[in-house]
Amino acid sequence: MDPNGTLFFPGQSSTVASEVDALFYFVLYLSIFFFILVTGGSFFFAWKYRKKGEAQFTPGIAHHTGLEVFWTVVPTILVFIIFVWGFKTYLTMNVPPSNPMEIKVTGQKWFWTFNYEEGATTTNELVVPVNQPVNLLMSSTDVIHSFFIPNFRVKMDVLPNRYSTLWFEATETGEFDLFCTEYCGKGHSDMIGKVKVVTEEDYQTWLTSNSSGSDLPPDEWGAELYTSKACFTCHTLDGNPSVGPTFKGIFGREEKMTNGNSITVDENYLRKSILEPQAEIVEGFQPVMPTYQGVLKDDEIDALIAYLKTVK
Repeated sequence: MDPNGTLFFPGQSSTVASEVDALFYFVLYLSIFFFILVTGGSFFFAWKYRKKGEAQFTPGIAHHTGLEVFWTVVPTILVFIIFVWGFKTYLTMNVPPSNPMEIKVTGQKWFWTFNYEEGATTTNELVVPVNQPVNLLMSSTDVIHSFFIPNFRVKMDVLPNRYSTLWFEATETGEFDLFCTEYCGKGHSDMIGKVKVVTEEDYQTWLTSNSSGSDLPPDEWGAELYTSKACFTCHTLDGNPSVGPTFKGIFGREEKMTNGNSITVDENYLRKSILEPQAEIVEGFQPVMPTYQGVLKDDEIDALIAYLKTVK
């Protein structure tokens, strides 16, 4: 549990979080008050007018004007307060400030890809500077996903064949959870990530280093990409099949395809499987892998292949 949070929410880490929480608690406490008032009154009158002996009948009661005005006017005022407050919060959450930083978000089974205007690409890790409005332009390549950052109190559906947007401004540095909250298939529970909020100086440093490849040997860089690009969500290294075939001993292995052909896994097959995953499907598996076209650069694909050669 977040030590800075409450029973209902984690800590507040964006400019809209406090406003969302305030409205939630207003509705919550108001609901508790009227729940106690209504149920308490029901029990009280049930006890007060319980049968005490011989049948007794109350005199005919028409109405009570003052009481009727009260229970009409007061709830109406409360509903208007909630509506105006909620609409104001809705506008705050959906109208970004002028000139925010924009990041392209792509949801697909079962990971998030983030493309930055400066050329960097990350998977399952969104890196943003603190105290800077960030606008996310989001779409899906397959099914409906939902982008949710609990600490920022922001959530928006991510849809195929159309764009949705979401903006936030982080108020403190740190790492925060990122979830998909729309059930999107077998790997839905693995579709999680992190939002890393850093200082402006650290962000520029990170942006520079992530836009220019890596200095690591190809196989070591490929090992990093296996994790950072979320390959592990579908391909294990221990020999057990998952959503896709295991990577253990994959290079040079003979695989039987769903079309009846057999192939020996080599560099060309691996590259084709990454960029055109539906072209040839290994027998026993579903054609659910998304393409990494536009997600991985050529040198990253080379590094991944170099790494897969080492997985024995």
